[in-house]
Amino acid sequence: MKHSIKFSVFFFAVFLCSLLSFQVASSQNYSLNNSSSVLEVHGTSSLHDWVLETEKQSGKIVITNSAELEIGSLNISVQAESLKSGKSSMDKNTYKALNTDDHKTMDFTLSSVKSVEKLSDNSFKVSASGKMTISGVTKTISVDMTVKLEGDKVSLNGEKSFKMTDFGIDPPKALLGTIKTGDAIKIVFKSVFNK
Repeated sequence: MKHSIKFSVFFFAVFLCSLLSFQVASSQNYSLNNSSSVLEVHGTSSLHDWVLETEKQSGKIVITNSAELEIGSLNISVQAESLKSGKSSMDKNTYKALNTDDHKTMDFTLSSVKSVEKLSDNSFKVSASGKMTISGVTKTISVDMTVKLEGDKVSLNGEKSFKMTDFGIDPPKALLGTIKTGDAIKIVFKSVFNK
């Protein structure tokens, strides 16, 4: 009787270990590919609409279950002074508004996945929430995106609108205040991660 109990405990322990090792083995880690990824900030002003494009960003995503798309973690970091408009005067005003001397990056960290809808074998519609930090102010935001798994690549596509003042940022002004930037902005992203 003692032997059968010992064997059962041993068998259960082996089963549990193999299950846990399978879980770890099935987790896939991907790093953001800066050259393949695009992140744009779209806004308005009293003169014309404008776009800032990010030149330097980094991040990681961990997929724990690719069949049903379970995301273990996700974080993206953007170098604030890598935002470029093509106009140096506008860039300077942007960096001043973002206080880039003290806050070098803008960051997003996933908190939870609210829902996942399977669109095809490798494409999913995801509703998530996370912490976004801009100019030293952190807010919880919700974001909808499409996630695609293709071989050794994961792509996230989506957009998020909010107000600069939500993060304590005064919309930039130019030419002694005659040109005013609108408070509402939209972030459009296509983030590509590789193994």
